[in-house]
Amino acid sequence: MEKMTETLYERMGGYNAISAAVDDLMARMEKDGHLAKYFVGHGNDSKLRLRQLQVEMICKATGGPCTYLGRDMKTVHKGMGINGVDWQAMITHLIGVLDSFKVQDSEQKEVLKLLNSVKKDIVEMP
Repeated sequence: MEKMTETLYERMGGYNAISAAVDDLMARMEKDGHLAKYFVGHGNDSKLRLRQLQVEMICKATGGPCTYLGRDMKTVHKGMGINGVDWQAMITHLIGVLDSFKVQDSEQKEVLKLLNSVKKDIVEMP
């Protein structure tokens, strides 16, 4: 019997790898003077909830077994004023995270393709 193709979730290392990558990305974004403004006013509990929702969303979007119970990206980001510079800063940090976790180029391209599919729902200004 032929082996089925692994999902992006499996090729990225599964739940624990995604969780660690989200932790790293959030830490990088919070330390970034340009992006830190999006974490202002969030207590530790709110940040943990945000982190968990990101893990579940990425798990689900990459073909994993998670259920994402959060809102859609347009609703979540509406009114935040995220612009193209913010988006690119986040992408730069994400690529750094993926590189540090030694995610292969083909998987990185798939992750970026997934993100670009929701960019219009997140970025409000050029």
